[in-house]
Amino acid sequence: MKITRPRPRKARIEMLPLIDIVFLVLVVFIYAMLSMAVHRGLPVVLPQSAAAAIETQTTLAVNIQADGAIFVNGEPVALAQLPARLRALTADEGEPGVLLFADRDLNYQQLFAVLDQIRAAGLERISLQAEAAGP
Repeated sequence: MKITRPRPRKARIEMLPLIDIVFLVLVVFIYAMLSMAVHRGLPVVLPQSAAAAIETQTTLAVNIQADGAIFVNGEPVALAQLPARLRALTADEGEPGVLLFADRDLNYQQLFAVLDQIRAAGLERISLQAEAAGP
């Protein structure tokens, strides 16, 4: 009786685990890119909202600090010059929008004064920014 010895198998690279790893790395890079989105706002303590959503089509960032100081894209602006500054920045835009970052300790009247000036500049797409409320 002749006994046949099994042939030694050649080493090979499995493709399925390799594809899984490539997709995992791709997902990690995509997530990292999305989390590195640049916001042109100054640091303010935002109020919290459970329905806060991210607006991605806006072009200007208006910050109002707790002391009432106003910044447009990081540059200080007086309340009286706000409409002229916004018109100058949005002259070439089709339908510009505004991200409004207002400190939670800001006086309600000051917030509406800034909103009135933004509307006086002809901007209708205004997004009030808030942090998502914790669980």
